[in-house]
Amino acid sequence: MTRIRAALPEDAPAIAAIWNPIIRDTAITFWPVERSESEIAAIIRDRQAAGQPFLLSQDDRGKVTGFGSYSQFRAGGGYAKSMEHSINLAPEARGTGTAALMLTALEDHARSAGHRLMIGGITASNEISIRFHARMGYAEWGRIPAAGWKFGRFHDLVLMGKDLAG
Repeated sequence: MTRIRAALPEDAPAIAAIWNPIIRDTAITFWPVERSESEIAAIIRDRQAAGQPFLLSQDDRGKVTGFGSYSQFRAGGGYAKSMEHSINLAPEARGTGTAALMLTALEDHARSAGHRLMIGGITASNEISIRFHARMGYAEWGRIPAAGWKFGRFHDLVLMGKDLAG
């Protein structure tokens, strides 16, 4: 059974083991370089200090199988209630319902913090994620052609969103 809990800075090695292959081997994220464990620990601390969650999933043996977080969509006070989430799973957790549990937990946290919108920025070629978001009640709110650069080519970005108020 999958369990969702708040990440701790000490979870950085397990998170890096999931995140860095995604960064290195896929265009799921446009981030160009692997993240160090100290950088991940700092991200966890910074998000939590800002009142934003950094969650992880664990299987019934306690192994970390994924992580998710959200932060403000864009800088500035006018966007203070619009959040952008990110979820990354280990290969063995994909297709198990873990992403739905994680996204629901992030949405619940955002609602309780008074946020209105949850937005996902998805590489257009990541059709699995686009279908997942649609199943979770997200609508396509826009496409930005050639927004990301990775592996020597441009990638389109799909923005999908959900109004948490209704």
